[in-house]
Amino acid sequence: MDENNNVLVVTPHPDDAEGGAGGTIAKWTAQGRDVVLVVTTDGRHGTSDRSVDPADLARTREKEQLNAANVLGISEVVFLRFPDQGLVDGPELRERIVREIRRHRPQTVVTIDPNRRYIRHRDHMVTGRVTLDAVFPYARDHLAFPQHLEEGLEPHKVREVYLWSSEEPDTFLDITDTFDTKMKALYCHVSQVGEPSSARRERSMARHREVGKRVGVDLAEQFKLIEVWR
Repeated sequence: MDENNNVLVVTPHPDDAEGGAGGTIAKWTAQGRDVVLVVTTDGRHGTSDRSVDPADLARTREKEQLNAANVLGISEVVFLRFPDQGLVDGPELRERIVREIRRHRPQTVVTIDPNRRYIRHRDHMVTGRVTLDAVFPYARDHLAFPQHLEEGLEPHKVREVYLWSSEEPDTFLDITDTFDTKMKALYCHVSQVGEPSSARRERSMARHREVGKRVGVDLAEQFKLIEVWR
């Protein structure tokens, strides 16, 4: 297996990764880890404003995502541009995510937990589920999407997966030093979160402080960790 320290983050919509793992991403990039972000949908339905044109919103959200990625130190953003609220668990999405795993060869994959019960956004569920399927077995097996071999993309084994928004977290990472960076990145998504707000910051800090108490740090993010290959 490739012994690199790369990270691939797969997010359903622009702004989901910042909310779920922004502090951790900022911490990893500060440590020198190369982080690539894959955004599965175009986010064109992310508004309650009936005057907003969906195509314009999709373009706005891409710009916001690029700005947020720059704040976090992400090296590349890949926009798959599947339709917001129309993401399908099928071979097209699976191939695109497998392609990015084989292209970037990450040690670590980060995505949203697809297993939240009852009420959940379908794009979230599909993104998380297809990403896990892409990690194992598809990216590993040379007969899965063999056209990749013709392009020089070899199979790859991911070592670990971190899931944010899990109902069963077991891994708590200190973001005390990167919380401000997380919030700065989140506020790049103006169309979703509005302008910076002290009330929002305090609510977010309180939430992360509760998580931090579980491991004796000031502020933390929580994940479900899956070790794929030892």
